[in-house]
Amino acid sequence: MEHVFHDSEFMSARDKTLVLKAWLRLLKNGLRFEDFSDRLYKHLTLHCSFIAHYNRAGFYAEYFDRGEDIARFLSQFDDRGECRSVEYDRNWWFHGEYADINEAMIAEGTKFIPALMEHAHASQRDAYIAEAERLLAKHGVQP
Repeated sequence: MEHVFHDSEFMSARDKTLVLKAWLRLLKNGLRFEDFSDRLYKHLTLHCSFIAHYNRAGFYAEYFDRGEDIARFLSQFDDRGECRSVEYDRNWWFHGEYADINEAMIAEGTKFIPALMEHAHASQRDAYIAEAERLLAKHGVQP
């Protein structure tokens, strides 16, 4: 899908294209930290209604370490839902002068987000089961 971007006060059309490329690389490669570029991090915190969480590593730890957090993050870009900001519960983040790039992120995410969400939910389920088994063993209870 081809997207037309427009220069904004703080972001050129070229920068928007580069953010979209970074977004696609992150999604295609399974949300790896090495694919979570500084350019994408800055766009998310400046134009997508996410707070910085101190720095790029802190942001990544907040949203990509646990399955339930991954699913929460991805829900903002999942067109099967309302695409509401996960931090502010509003949808104004994809309107205004950054609507072109943010809508493109939602549109392009449809190719990857369903499978990533499924994997995130399965990962969280496995983590919960492992924790339950650990607690049962700690207290001498056999499952």
